[in-house]
Amino acid sequence: MISLLDRVRRFIHENGLASRQTRVVVALSGGSDSVALAHIVRELHAAGDLRAAGAAHFNHQLRAAADDDERFCVELAEAFGWPVSVEREDVRARARRERQSLEHAARTARHQFFERARARLKADVVALGHTRDDQAETFLLRLLRGAGPRGLAAMHPRNKSIVRPLLSCRRSELRGFLAMRGADFVEDESNADVTIPRNRIRQDLLPQLAGQFNPRVVDILANEAELAREAWEWLESEADRLEAFVPGPPGRPHELDIQQLRSAPPALRRLAVWRAMNRAARGKPISFEHVQAVLRLMNSVRPGSVDVPGHRVERVGPRLVLTNRPEGSSGRRFPTNLFEYPLSIPGEVPLPLVGCALSAETSTGNFVELEAVGSDAAVVRRDLCGRQLRVRNRRPGDRFKPLGVGGRKKLQDFFVDRKVARQRRDTVPLVVDERDRIVWVAGYAIDEAFQVTDPAQAVLILRLKHLGGPA
Repeated sequence: MISLLDRVRRFIHENGLASRQTRVVVALSGGSDSVALAHIVRELHAAGDLRAAGAAHFNHQLRAAADDDERFCVELAEAFGWPVSVEREDVRARARRERQSLEHAARTARHQFFERARARLKADVVALGHTRDDQAETFLLRLLRGAGPRGLAAMHPRNKSIVRPLLSCRRSELRGFLAMRGADFVEDESNADVTIPRNRIRQDLLPQLAGQFNPRVVDILANEAELAREAWEWLESEADRLEAFVPGPPGRPHELDIQQLRSAPPALRRLAVWRAMNRAARGKPISFEHVQAVLRLMNSVRPGSVDVPGHRVERVGPRLVLTNRPEGSSGRRFPTNLFEYPLSIPGEVPLPLVGCALSAETSTGNFVELEAVGSDAAVVRRDLCGRQLRVRNRRPGDRFKPLGVGGRKKLQDFFVDRKVARQRRDTVPLVVDERDRIVWVAGYAIDEAFQVTDPAQAVLILRLKHLGGPA
């Protein structure tokens, strides 16, 4: 039977965590797992498998015994002849100051310290003492919170300069390893606090699952995490090839090609959208529901947009356009992507940004009966339109006099009254004359000034044609 030390040695080799010349700092908390890791790294150093660079201890100042734990770690490192890097921080105060959960603040502070300790001790990696039990707990915790394959991958053996050599070991094995050497460690009394979700999983849920369903549940869940990690790594590599995320010049939006997304399997499609949204969100969380809303937008045949944390996603012709919002802004009243095109008389102008086209044709005859409101065609007086029209989207201050309303109205108020979705308003084409007066809010209403009142008048027929999405 392979020894615990040999199993760790094999795990390190298989996952590329360290070589003979790799300088390793042990993150030492004083608990059984980290103390066992320190003994294992010491023995691997003696065997020439790696180079022990020292120990690092971070005092979170959360427990009455925290200072005693710090002294224990310093004494153990000194007994090994190792240099030790120690820092303290009031993590509870940090959590309040930065409005974070205590768990998140502690993890952030701890990992920032690890990087400083690594540099201070001139090391290549920092080794953490996470075990197979920790992996199973993390998998369950994330499963219950609704994680996808990325979250269910749980803890990776290596994440940049952080390595976890003990992920193949059970916690009970490590305690047996220490007992054989007569090695002491400290007990963290907070591990018994079942108000902490991880502790409740450790103390209640896992024993229940082991007793009633599968005694090997920890190994099963840890294996599932490994499978999820392999699946996630494959998805990531495939998404690198799929992703049509194209950064534009400064201040311009990012884009995703809808046809490319549609050609991909659903899992890759979702991942490409999620990655693009996370880049645009600037650290704000992107949930399953946010991605789902963008996928629905992608499958729509009409232009539109979705407001999500930190940015807006718009369906503009054949692309999804991701546009950052200013910090503190819940939305954008007017679009960053303004468009404006000349419309000849007669003539037609395609609007690729909104997936439609507008045309103008001259005619004479009795068109007075044709309704101009709420259709994709409008009939207006030719003599008032000048030599050329323009097609644009809305601008701040736009007003017009909708037919039958009896007075001038802000375009914004008109959209609200007509219950035009907020995300649609920036993409509604406006036909304007040479004086920038609104002639037609395409698909909704003409301005009363351009109403045909005499059957003998020359008229323009304006038509809105929906081009739909890419094939």
